[in-house]
Amino acid sequence: MRFSGKRVLVTGATSGMGREIALSFAAEGAEVICIGRNAQRGREIIASIEAKGGRGKLYVCELSEERNIQDLQKQVAMEYDSLDVLVNCAGVWKTYLLEQITQVSFDEVFKINTGSVVFMTKYFMNMLEKAKGCIVNIASVGGLQSKISGRSQYLYGASKAAVIQFSQLCALNYAGKVRVNCVCPGLTDTPIFTNRDFSRFKGQIPMGRMGTPEDQASAVLFLSSEAAGFITGAVLTVDGGASLV
Repeated sequence: MRFSGKRVLVTGATSGMGREIALSFAAEGAEVICIGRNAQRGREIIASIEAKGGRGKLYVCELSEERNIQDLQKQVAMEYDSLDVLVNCAGVWKTYLLEQITQVSFDEVFKINTGSVVFMTKYFMNMLEKAKGCIVNIASVGGLQSKISGRSQYLYGASKAAVIQFSQLCALNYAGKVRVNCVCPGLTDTPIFTNRDFSRFKGQIPMGRMGTPEDQASAVLFLSSEAAGFITGAVLTVDGGASLV
């Protein structure tokens, strides 16, 4: 129960890694504020949390627009005066060849993958400072300078690289007030993959298996815990060694 009495806000909490992160925090005593754009899936995760004796609250929000995030903060602040943890997990995985990129596709990827991180941080920082809290941003090994792969990850990789740089700048500028760290997942078995034939990734992961949402959640909870109290600006790869090859 590392997070008993803590308030944790998770974006992208209605599916995949975000869902598992929210459930894991709730299982360890946190009151989890779940943000997602699918109301039905949101109600299902709150029901799952409460069925196990946990506490959760759902806010439905489309995070691609700054004004929506500003309105969200006002709603959350009406009920909570501070936040202990912010996990920015909302994201999209869209890939395009260079000649396929349009303004529409650019906006779709960057507004969620990068913009939501920037504006969630901007509008919720004050609540986090009150609790001397922490932020964990979900980036990707695709955003690492040391891991350049994939012929069509221009927008995705660039958007996640921006998250890493933004996180480290925040870590520097808010050191002593709010800790800010990044988790960089590798290939992880989530509903984002419509092609479930994972054999195509054989040989790409030294540890010999895909990651799981639980693997990522464990890393997020560690970085959010008192055990990581002297860690800020870290970029933690959770990829089974894939970024080494």
